[in-house]
Formats: sequence, structure tokens, C-alpha cells
Amino acid sequence: MSDILLELNSVHVNFPARKNWLGRVTEQVHALNGMDLQIRRGETLGIVGESGCGKSTLAQLLMGMLKPSSGQCQRTGDGMQMVFQDPLSSLDPRLPVWRIITEPVWIKKRSSERERRQLAETLAELVGIRAEYLDRLPHAFSGGQRQRIAIARALSSDPDIIVLDEPTSALDISVQAQILNLLVNLQRQRTLTYVLISHNVSVVRHMSDRVAVMYLGQIVELGDTQQVLGSPSHPYTQLLLDSVPKTGSLLDESLALRKTELPGNRHLPVGCYFRDRCPLATTGCEAPQALQNAAGGRSVRCWRKVS
Repeated sequence: MSDILLELNSVHVNFPARKNWLGRVTEQVHALNGMDLQIRRGETLGIVGESGCGKSTLAQLLMGMLKPSSGQCQRTGDGMQMVFQDPLSSLDPRLPVWRIITEPVWIKKRSSERERRQLAETLAELVGIRAEYLDRLPHAFSGGQRQRIAIARALSSDPDIIVLDEPTSALDISVQAQILNLLVNLQRQRTLTYVLISHNVSVVRHMSDRVAVMYLGQIVELGDTQQVLGSPSHPYTQLLLDSVPKTGSLLDESLALRKTELPGNRHLPVGCYFRDRCPLATTGCEAPQALQNAAGGRSVRCWRKVS
């Protein structure tokens, strides 16, 4: 059995932004721009990057909701599910919880109501929801309980990969740790594979085995989480980590962005996509940058860090 459940090879995803009077596309949004990525069985892969870098597009691509404009997306796994950022809006308000949990099974297998009810009770116990609550509607639950219901629903079809899209950002700080610990325990019990998309570096550090740092639709650094977040190699990764506020210490201003705004993705920068914002840019950065192997087993999209 292959340890690689999903592999992206030079994947691009473009969206039409403007058409002429003949209906032909004259301008595109370049959301993903040469994604190379492998997802391994049993791991948690963290995806980080600022808003607009392509994380949501990547999630939709992984779920099969989008097709690559070019490149290959090869799947050896059997199924995928997603846990969304806002549990309330992701749960059907008209259905009792037991039906919500077993929706994926009903769509896939059309199993009997009795079988689905038994499955719902088993999964509810697994995620910490009492069986007598299964006939209630979603509005009767707290935010943390709703996210537990969403996790149970994701587990019901026994997927190979679960995409976690900011799974704790809509929850109170006191509940976030409970949900994260639940996800970690479920992974150990069931050998689950997670793709964790988050702005919260602390959550990614706690949960992930590997981390991919995205910038303008590309991965700029990929490797072991503790290595990448503990000793970042790409300038963008360093700046991303420096932007996280630290209590009791001043911000380091020795390394600062030349420009604060992410460039538009309708007209991509020439050469290194990060060059116009990078404080370390120099001669050689005007050439396109490939994701290359660097020291320690990580991959970096910066010629200065792999030469």
C-alpha cells in the first residue's frame, strides 16, 4: 500500500477575470502557480500563509471541487472530507444531529436508517456528544459541540484525508485546546491523515508533522514543522513568523517588508514572486525560482538558500 495518498505535480489553477465581447477570456486570476506537494498517510500537513496566498483554492482542489487548469493531481486514497471554519454555517439547521453526522454515508451507500443511527451513536460517543442529544437541531449546541458534530460527520465515511480549514478560529480560546486535543487523539486511534489550514502558527506547530508555507499560489518552504518554524530558511517564512506578536518583547525591525500588500494575482511578478517585497532581494532574484532541496531535508524556493 502506497504511503502517498495524494500528489500534486506542477499544478496551476486559473479563474477567468475578464472576457471580451466574444466571450473569450482576456484576463485571468492565477490562484495556484506550480504547486508540487505530496500528502503522506497518517501525517498532519500544515498549510500557512497570509490571506490571498491560495490556501482556500488549494483546499477546494484537494477536495475535488476544482480541477487543475494544468498539471496533475493524482489520488491513491479513497475519500476526503472537510471540517469547516464555522461549524454553525456548515451544518444543515433543519436536520437532527444524527442525520447530519451520517449524511456522507447516506449519499455514498444509501444504508438503512437503523444502521445510520447506530453509526451516529458510535461516532457521537467518540467525539464527546451524548447519544440522547442526537435528535436535537444544531442551534441547540454550543460552538465547541457543533465542531465536534462536524468532526463526527467527517469521520462517518471513513475518509483517507480530512481537510481542517481553520477548525478552531471561530471558537472561544478555552474550547480551542479541547478540539485540538480531540483531533490529535482521533488521529492516533484511527491513523487519520490531516491537511491543516490555519493562520495560527501555534496551532500548526502543535498539530503538524510537516508544514508548507505558501506565497502567491506557490510553496516557498516545505519541511519538518519544528525545523521550518524553529529555524526558517526562506525570507518570507522568517517575516511571517516575526509578524506574530510576542508578549513582553519588541518587534524585530531589522528585517522588514519593502511593501506590505500582497501583489495582485492577475499579473504575476517577474522572476521570484517575493522579490518586490523581500528585504534581501539582490541580483539573481529576477530569475524564476524553483522549489529546490535544501539542507535538513526541507525544500526552499530561494536560490540564495540552496546554493
